[in-house]
Amino acid sequence: MLTTGKAVKVTLYLSDGARHHGIPVYSSILDYLFHSGVAGATVIKGVAGFGDAHRIHSVHLLEISDYLPIKIELIETREKVDEILPELEKRAGSGLIEIQEISLVVPARRD
Repeated sequence: MLTTGKAVKVTLYLSDGARHHGIPVYSSILDYLFHSGVAGATVIKGVAGFGDAHRIHSVHLLEISDYLPIKIELIETREKVDEILPELEKRAGSGLIEIQEISLVVPARRD
């Protein structure tokens, strides 16, 4: 469980068309994070974007793209991020991984 203090925010930038062992990369990563005991993660699907190939991919009314941007965000301790990072690098393939040191505030729970 995360507590108030120093933490690390990890953001992965992927394409929803990317696959890891035949399944979507974002799904593979989310499953890995869940089974690795990460406190939580969010997958966000973008409506448009482009990568290093400079091709814009977007949703159109009559077209569904397999190359829309996907962003996965998680906040964890530095130790946990160091533990999971090698596998994230392996699964992310040609995606990008951003790591930021943050200050986390976890409000007191009121029951």
